Amino acid sequence: MSNNTAINASFFGLLGNIGLAIIKGLAGIFGHSHALIADAIESTADVFSSIIVLVGLKYSQKPPDQNHPYGHGRIEPLITFIVVAFLIVSATIIAYQSIVNIYTPHPLPRTWTLYVLAVIIIWKEASFHVVKRKALKVNSSTLLADAWHHRSDAITSIAAFIGISLAVFLGHGYAAADDWAALFAAVFILFNCYRILRPALGEIMDEHLHEATIEIIRSTSLEVEGIEGTEKCYVRKSGMTYHIDLHAFVNGDLSVKEGHMLAHKLQDAIREKIPEAGQVLIHIEPTPK
Repeated sequence: MSNNTAINASFFGLLGNIGLAIIKGLAGIFGHSHALIADAIESTADVFSSIIVLVGLKYSQKPPDQNHPYGHGRIEPLITFIVVAFLIVSATIIAYQSIVNIYTPHPLPRTWTLYVLAVIIIWKEASFHVVKRKALKVNSSTLLADAWHHRSDAITSIAAFIGISLAVFLGHGYAAADDWAALFAAVFILFNCYRILRPALGEIMDEHLHEATIEIIRSTSLEVEGIEGTEKCYVRKSGMTYHIDLHAFVNGDLSVKEGHMLAHKLQDAIREKIPEAGQVLIHIEPTPK
């Protein structure tokens, strides 16, 4: 169910980015707005990144096999890195073109481009909230990166709206305001790159980021009859799945078979409490005297 939610959200973003790239590009060309053209460049990059996100999410669904006993979820942060690379390239192109346009005389943007931008801003901000909610629901770093794509698009569109407004209402002396807005948009995109990259890097480096999940595991363990406590507990995330290593204390007088049965009961309890759990490795130890 979580994988289907992520893929549907990715399709939603892909179709939206295709439509917006076309609308922004045409409005920018016919409306003489470099900020809108810059915005269209970012949306075009978003189209390609959304395709990569979709492919990555589908690949991450593949079940574990002999060569990938922990599944294929680690493709998610790798896909996030590629998405960030697309954003950096688009930001660089936008910044370069903006600087060139600042020193190049050009006609004022058309007033009607403001109406186009207003609709785009509302749509992209709404898209951000929809995709982010689904990303948090299924715990997908790739989908969260896609959500921030929508937010960065909304912010760059706001910057374009402000720049075009200054150029239109203040006259020819402010024609470059449109280009300065595009330059600001490029800087903001680069800032968002860090926000997207940081959690994905933590995931692929197995950084300790799951204290709340560990607390659930420990409390669930104490609910299993025969488990007297827990010691080490490590959690690492792979895509939308958590892999868990847990050391549990039991009565030292139990037989190997009884300890083995308790380990299976504990595994079942953890998987019931945490449906996203993948590999759950239980190490049984005698309770210290």
